[in-house]
Formats: sequence, structure tokens, C-alpha cells
Amino acid sequence: MTTTQIAEAITAGKTALGIELGSTRIKAVLIGPEHSPIASGSYDWENRLENGIWTYRLEDAVAGIQSAYKALAEDARAKFGTELRTLGALGVSAMMHGYLPLDREGRQLAEFRTWRNTVTEEEAALLTERFRFNIPQRWSIAHLYRAIRLREGHIQELAHLTTLAGYIHWRLTGQHSMGVGEAAGMFPIDSVACDFDVNMLDSFDEILAENNIPWRLRDVLPKVLPAGANAGTLTEDGARLLDPSGLLRAGLPVCPPEGDAGTGMVATNSVAPRTGNVSAGTSIFAMVVLEKPLGRVYPELDMVTTPAGDPVAMVHCNTCTSDLDAWVSLFGQLLDRAGTKLPKPQLYDMLYNAALCGSPDCGGVTAYNCYSGEPVIGLPEGRPLVMRQPEIPLSLGDFMRAQLYAAMAPLKLGMDLLLDKEHAALDRLTGHGGLFKTPMVGQRLMAGALGVPVTVMETAGEGGPWGMAILAMYSAKSGGLTLSEYLGQKVFAGANGSAADPQPEDKEGFGAFLRRYTAGLPVEKLAGETRF
Repeated sequence: MTTTQIAEAITAGKTALGIELGSTRIKAVLIGPEHSPIASGSYDWENRLENGIWTYRLEDAVAGIQSAYKALAEDARAKFGTELRTLGALGVSAMMHGYLPLDREGRQLAEFRTWRNTVTEEEAALLTERFRFNIPQRWSIAHLYRAIRLREGHIQELAHLTTLAGYIHWRLTGQHSMGVGEAAGMFPIDSVACDFDVNMLDSFDEILAENNIPWRLRDVLPKVLPAGANAGTLTEDGARLLDPSGLLRAGLPVCPPEGDAGTGMVATNSVAPRTGNVSAGTSIFAMVVLEKPLGRVYPELDMVTTPAGDPVAMVHCNTCTSDLDAWVSLFGQLLDRAGTKLPKPQLYDMLYNAALCGSPDCGGVTAYNCYSGEPVIGLPEGRPLVMRQPEIPLSLGDFMRAQLYAAMAPLKLGMDLLLDKEHAALDRLTGHGGLFKTPMVGQRLMAGALGVPVTVMETAGEGGPWGMAILAMYSAKSGGLTLSEYLGQKVFAGANGSAADPQPEDKEGFGAFLRRYTAGLPVEKLAGETRF
């Protein structure tokens, strides 16, 4: 499309807006009629560790979406000379999971508890046994059960239990509704009914009755909606919340809010059975759309859904690039002191490419990147850690490869259960997120680590907010197509990408690293338990 055509599309509202509240960045992406990004804006933020709980403040979330939207509107104005006054549709996504309790008036009753918290181990285990369904520590229901068992005062006042995406959606539309993929991180989903599992709801209501709690679980959970459904319209208050300038008009259609897992599936065209994707950013997770149910319950494998409600096995690890980013920043500080200022993308490319020059097994360097607990490897509390064999000279290449491998190791242990024990069929795995921005490095090493080809699309860097914008466009213009058909025919037809096959030396080298990594886990666990 020409600049003039894009300007006309913006004026006519033939666009869709996706906003995603990620772990370190809130990003807004505007797409045009051809589903390509035409404008964007972002806002950096950080989670907080307050009283032993990882959290974000809701006022920061609101400020963040306002700032990201303002930057996007300014970007559109600078590129196309037009004001952003209307949209074809919009949608919001955020970090999946978490615990956000509200009273009847929508007042926050307790701190928002994010996916990063690993304080619900006992409650998750009890619910897993009760439901005969894996309940991870991150899920909303595990946090709710913990609050009940601890007799937290706010439980009696609870009227709405939601997630960060659900909360922002409510502020924009007045509706307590949620996409089925996001809802699948709150409570188990019945994929046939595309709703919360009735039998498990009834089972949890028995817990509520035993504790004299005056509400039913189904009454406080949000309404579950599949991709393409109408999830409300932008209210006057919602329009002013998003755009305090007053330019954006109310009444615009809003699609069901989703989690970053669902938007990642959309952004990688991985919603059909036998497809999968791996998202590598602050956290790392892999999703495989299943042809058949798993043979047993695995604590390492979450059972969630696509945004259309199809069953998905998910391996979720709490930490991916946080420690990588810290080391890159450290090397950047060294260069600054030497009088050499490198742009951040160039610095990342240089250090990531250095990893390809390292030994396939990292030359005896073993790294642990855990900022918090990591349930996949049975780690209650994390501590970033580097160990090495002193008789082997330390090189930059070995060090950087070890940092990248550390981000992949827990994921590999979980994926082995799915691919080797359950023999799940996987035709292709598509990568997206910050780890894949440097061409071929993360992609090649991930292929070697997992032992499967990894494809990265040209749009890999857009990731979640772009996927959310596509879901918004789909809700407005599905044309009777299923989500899989819409993606294949309207979005990804003729899309370009690069594929990396596992290299024998990378597979062998990662295997050697993983054996050291596994053997050293008692050291990592002890480090996490130690107070310095």
C-alpha cells in the first residue's frame, strides 16, 4: 500500500489496534487492511518485588497503555499526516496468568500477583490431585485457593477475579469477559463447550462451601469467549482512558482480551493441530496444538487452549532473557567506559553472534538464569549463577553460548516429556520474541537444543501486539472463516520466513551442556536458599 492509501485507511477506520502489556514493555501496534504493521508505540516498565510478591501497580499499567497509544498516534501522524480518530477494532492482551481480585465496584482488593510468583506450590499440588488435571502455580485458581487457605480478609468481598488483560478490557468496555486462551490460564477449560470445566467448577464450589464463602466460583470468573466473538465496545470512559486527548471516538468494537500465549500462536500462525511455537522473551514457553489428549497428567505441562478453544500443551518457564539482558548491559557499560557507544540492537547482535564462535558445549561454562523459582526444574527460588571448569580457558563465545543455552535448558526438559514420552506430533515450530531478533543465532541454537526445525517469520519482532491486532481484525472481518483459515488465507499467504534445521554439533554440544546443567541443579537450589 502507498502512503496515501494507508492514510486513507486510517481515516476510514480500516485498521485494527493491538495492545500488549508484556513483562518489561507495553507495546501498541496498528495494522492496516493487509494486516501489516503501519504504526507502533511502546512504554517500558518493570515488575516489583513487594513483601515477597512479584507485582505491577495498576496505575502504571494505565499510564503505560496511554503512553504507548500516544506514541503510536504520533507515529501515525508523522508517517501519514493524519490523526488517529477511529479504528476498525481493537484488543488488549497481557502476560498470561496471575491473580487480580476486585470488589463489586471494581476496586482492587489485593496486590496483583503475577505469573512470576512461586508461592502456591502446595495449593497447586492439592488442586492437581483434586481435579486430576495439572494446575500450575501461576494459575489464578491456585492463588485464589492460597488466599482462601490463608484466610485473607478480601475473600469475603470478592466479586470479580480477573487477569491484567481482563482488567484493562473491563476498564475499556465495562465488560468482565475474556478470550478462551487467556481464561485457560485461570481455570481448566472444556474445549468442546469453550468454557470453564463444569465438573471442576462444582468441585471447587465444595471448597468454598467448606470455608463459608458466600459466592460461587462461576459467579466471580469472567465470561469466556472464543476468537471472533463480540466482547463489547469502547465506552466513553474507555476512550478517554486510552486517549486522554479526546480524539479517539467511543463505540468501537473490542475483541476478547487474550494472553501472550494466544497472541504468540496467532503471530506465528500456530493455531492448527500439529503446529507449535516458542516465545522467548522475559519468560520462555512453547505451545503445541494437540491432535489427541495426553496420556497422563504432567506437572511440567500446562493444558491450555488456542484463542479458538482447541487444546494445547504448554511448557512454561519463568525466566528466559532477564539475565541475558543484564550481561549485555554490563558489556555495554564496559564499552561506554572505553569511549565506544554502541546502539543497543548492534550490541545484542555482536554478543549473540559471538555465541556462534563458542564451543558447541560452551567450553565447560554452565549458567543458570533463574531470577525466580522455576517449577519445571523443581526450583522453589532462583539465583542467577555461572559456574565453569577452571582448567578450560574462558572465552566470550563460550560465555554467551552458555547464557543462551541457560534460557533454553528448562524448556528442553519439559519438551522432552511432550515429544518423547507422549509422542505428540509436531510438523513445525515457529519462534518469536526478543531472543530471535538477531538473525539465525537464537533460532539455530534453539533448533539444536530442541532437536526440531525452528522457523522465524519476518514479523517475529512484532510478536504479541501484532497478534492481538490480528485477533481484533478477525473479530471484525472473519467472513465466516475459522481462525486457522483466516490466518492461512488472509494473513500468512505468501509470508516469508527462515528455517533452521538442527545441526549435529549443536545437538551434541547442547546435550553435554544439559548434562552439566542438570548435575549442577543442587548447587543452584542451595544458592537460592542462601541469604547473603
